[in-house]
Amino acid sequence: MLKTVAIVGRPNVGKSALFNRLAGMNISIVHDLAGVTRDRITAECRRGPQTFTIMDTGGIGANTEDILTEQVQIEAAIALEVADLLLFVVDVFEGITPIDLTLANLLRRTKRPVILVCNKADSEKRRLGSAEFTKLGFSDVVEVSAVHGFGIKDLVDIVAERLELTQQDEATEEAVREAKFAARPLKLAIVGRPNAGKSSLVNAILGQDRAIVSEVAGTTRDSLDINCTFNGKRYQLIDTAGIRRQAKLDDDVEIFSVQRSYQAIKRADICLLVIDCAEGAKMQDRKIAQLILEERKPCILVMNKFDLYHPSAKQKDRLEELSEKMRREFFFLEYAPLIATSAKNKDNIGKLFVQVEAVRKGSLSRIGTGVLNRMMQKALEDTPGPLGRSPKAFKLLYVTQVNEAEDHNVPVPHFVFFANRAAKMTDGYLRFLESVIRKEWPAPGVPFRMSVRGKESKDKGKK
Repeated sequence: MLKTVAIVGRPNVGKSALFNRLAGMNISIVHDLAGVTRDRITAECRRGPQTFTIMDTGGIGANTEDILTEQVQIEAAIALEVADLLLFVVDVFEGITPIDLTLANLLRRTKRPVILVCNKADSEKRRLGSAEFTKLGFSDVVEVSAVHGFGIKDLVDIVAERLELTQQDEATEEAVREAKFAARPLKLAIVGRPNAGKSSLVNAILGQDRAIVSEVAGTTRDSLDINCTFNGKRYQLIDTAGIRRQAKLDDDVEIFSVQRSYQAIKRADICLLVIDCAEGAKMQDRKIAQLILEERKPCILVMNKFDLYHPSAKQKDRLEELSEKMRREFFFLEYAPLIATSAKNKDNIGKLFVQVEAVRKGSLSRIGTGVLNRMMQKALEDTPGPLGRSPKAFKLLYVTQVNEAEDHNVPVPHFVFFANRAAKMTDGYLRFLESVIRKEWPAPGVPFRMSVRGKESKDKGKK
């Protein structure tokens, strides 16, 4: 059973911001209004040697007119009872308040370890203010900035030490990942235009001697879910109706069938975009690819009917020409692996699943925060942004990687850039930084989400 760490403190000291930082995603609502968080919210923190549960609570001692204030106090009291460790969050900017003193007296009487977290220590001047809180009587004190991520590693290290969390070896971690994968099959949505060979590809996959098949209810017009195993791995194939241009949809049933194809893309772990390479990529192929991109779904480009693509030429030349041509057509999916297959002849089906596993395993790895920040700082020094080294250019403060929805089989990494003058960082320059990351961490088939957070310059507000 995972250890539980509860985050407590008076209202508006940054408990939810710290919770989101430890969770690696925005779960709790962060707002300057006191009393926003009312319930106990839990998530998993994977930053330390072992995963532990973190719990956000409503502000203890909230003095608001909200009728739910009493319930907030009850929820917070429950958190104090069930937690193995408490993070007592205070605001170094505002200093010690009467509520802080009352809370400190309460927490000292508990039998659980308490770590005093001096939040909003964004500058050296503010960090000096944390000395005032030593009078609260806690031996473990950490200075952090939950918004900017400073001091979080030190905090996690102390939590791990107090809870006696030891590093799991790689074999154990791999066993845990494989157990999760075995319990939840990988969902592969097979999408594309009509007659691209989607159903033939499904039949080629299921026709292997190594495949074990069981059908899930569906109709010929509906998306058909088929559970199978291939090379000992479990998958759920989502066979979809061909997605046609809107002008060519003849009736309501066909419109509904296309809508179900769109839904299949949304619920898939990986999309296999099947393209008739003998006929060549069409506008509709690119539109489907764009939809996959917009949904931020991992993708593999399946060039089907390769046996009909310049069959008289040498295979090496055919592959080079096809790859060059399709990379031009799908330049916006340059990270997607490209596999040439012949579903009719069952060619390269095994290679397709090698790529499927490469996409899954690549998405589960992470770049170390230190490595990531050094990489980005070097990129900025070597290739400055649009304003170069001007004083008015943006200044990168910190970069972190967040795997959104990490409980999914193929989590999509989210790189968050904290910067001054954040608006100066253009989409084009973000794409450049993405390319820098991909050189060190290719993550085949996995889209990246890149976002910027920070403050605008003071000059802009004056103007």
